[in-house]
Amino acid sequence: MDQLNNFLSPPAAPRDFGFFVDGKWQSGHDFFVRHSPGHGVAVTRTAKCSVDDLNAAVAAARRAFEDRRWSGLPGGSRASVLLRVAEILRTRRDELAYWETLENGKPIAQARGEIDHCIACFEVGAGAARLLHGDSFNSLGDGLFGMVLREPIGVVGLITPWNFPFLILCERVPFILASGCTMVVKPSEVTSATTLILAEVLAEAGLPDGVYNVITGSGRTIGQAMSEHPDIDMLSFTGSTAVGRSCVHAAADSNFKKLGLELGGKNPIIVFADSDLEDAADGAAFGISFNTGQCCVSSSRLIVERSVAREFEALLAEKMKRIRVGDPLDETTQVGAITTEAQNTTILDYIAKGKTEGAELVTGGTAIDLGRGQYIAPTLFSGVSREMAIARDEIFGPVLCSMTFDTVEQAVELANDTVYGLAASVWTKNIDKALTVTRRVRAGRFWVNTMMAGGPEMPLGGFKQSGWGREAGMYGVEEYTQVKSVHVEIGKRTHWIS
Repeated sequence: MDQLNNFLSPPAAPRDFGFFVDGKWQSGHDFFVRHSPGHGVAVTRTAKCSVDDLNAAVAAARRAFEDRRWSGLPGGSRASVLLRVAEILRTRRDELAYWETLENGKPIAQARGEIDHCIACFEVGAGAARLLHGDSFNSLGDGLFGMVLREPIGVVGLITPWNFPFLILCERVPFILASGCTMVVKPSEVTSATTLILAEVLAEAGLPDGVYNVITGSGRTIGQAMSEHPDIDMLSFTGSTAVGRSCVHAAADSNFKKLGLELGGKNPIIVFADSDLEDAADGAAFGISFNTGQCCVSSSRLIVERSVAREFEALLAEKMKRIRVGDPLDETTQVGAITTEAQNTTILDYIAKGKTEGAELVTGGTAIDLGRGQYIAPTLFSGVSREMAIARDEIFGPVLCSMTFDTVEQAVELANDTVYGLAASVWTKNIDKALTVTRRVRAGRFWVNTMMAGGPEMPLGGFKQSGWGREAGMYGVEEYTQVKSVHVEIGKRTHWIS
C-alpha cells in the first residue's frame, strides 16, 4: 500500500502474519483472526505459537547475546541502526497507523501521532546508546583504582498490551537495544500486527539476526511461559496489576529474573479554583477520553475545589458532549471504538454500578450505535464518594468520577487514597500550590497545567502497585543493565603471607 487513500477503509481480506525468530519468518499452523472493533470485519490472521516456538526464540536471542553480535558493537554502531529504524518508520508511518487503527480501534489521526512519538523514541534511544557509561573512583588511594561498568542484562522478554500496541513497544525496544540486550517480544494476541511489522523494519535497518524475535499467542500460554522461562534474564510487562503480581510469583519460582512492570492506575486530576477553568476542563476531557480512556495514565479521578465544582463540571460536560466519537478511519474522529468486547462490557458494567451506587450521571453513560463496531460516550459522574467502585477501580474506559475538596491537604489526601501511583496532574496558577501538590502526591509521572505531555527523554513508571522500574530516556537504558564494580591494584601487592 503506497498511498494514504488505500488506508481509509478496512481491507477486503484479512492480512496473514507469521512469527519472527532468528531473522526469519516462520509459518503458523493455527491462527487467531482479529476483527476490527470499529468495523466488525476480519482484518488480520496471526499465528498461535506454541511453547516450543517460544523456546526456539529464546534460544536464538541467547545465541545472539552470547556471541556479542550486538552487545559487542560500539554504542555508535548500535545508534546507527536505531537511527536507520527511525528513517524507515517515517516512510511507513501511514501503513503502521492504518494497521494500528484497524486492530485497536483508535482514531487514525491519533495513531499517526503515536507513530511520530515512536520515531522520536528510536532517535532518543540512538543518542542513549552513545551516552551509556559507567563511572570511576579515583578516591581509593594511590594503590587502587575503581571502575563501575554497566553491562547489558542479557535476554529480555517483553510483553506488551493491546491499548497502545506500537507506542508501548517503542517506548521499550530502542532503549533495550541501546543497552546491548537481545529480546523476545510477545504482543497482545488482538493487536500483533505492528509488532510484527517492526521486525521487518529492524531487519531492513541492519539489526543482526536473533536480536529481535516475535512470538505471538495468548498471555495464558506464551506470556506465562515467558514469566517462568529460566533463560530469560529480565521480563518487561505492561498490563494489569493482577497479571503483574503473577509475573512476580513466576519470576520468583523460576530464576529470580529481574522485572520491569508498568501496571494499573487510578490517576487524579486536581483542579484548584484559581486555575484557568477552561484550560483545565479541556485537559480533563482529553485526559479521560484519549484512546477511549483505555490508557494507564488517563485522568480518571477528578478532584476539584468545592467552590468551583459545579461551574467546572458544567464546563467539562459541555466539552465532553462535543467530543467527536466515530469511525476510527475518519480523519475527524477524536474517540474511536472500544478495543475488545470484554472491555466494552466491563466499562458498561461500571457505568451501571456508578448509577446504582448513587453517583450523579452528568453526561454520557451510554453505548453509541453507529451501525457497526462498539462505542461508548465519554462519561462524567458527579457526587462520587471515595468508597464507590467507580472511584477505586481502574475502569479502563472513558468514565470520569468527580469529587470535591476544600484545602490543599484534602486534595493531596484524596489524590493519594489509592493503591496505585502511576500519574497525576494539578491545575493552578499558584506556584506554591503546584509545587506542594507535585511533591506530595505519590505518582511516577506528574503534569502541571497540562496532560500527557512530554517525550521519550523523560522516564516512565509508577509508584506503589503501579509498577517497578522505569522506561525511556537514559533511565530506561540503565534499567536493562547490570552494574559491575571493578577494582584495579596499581604497583606491587603488599603480601598477606610474609
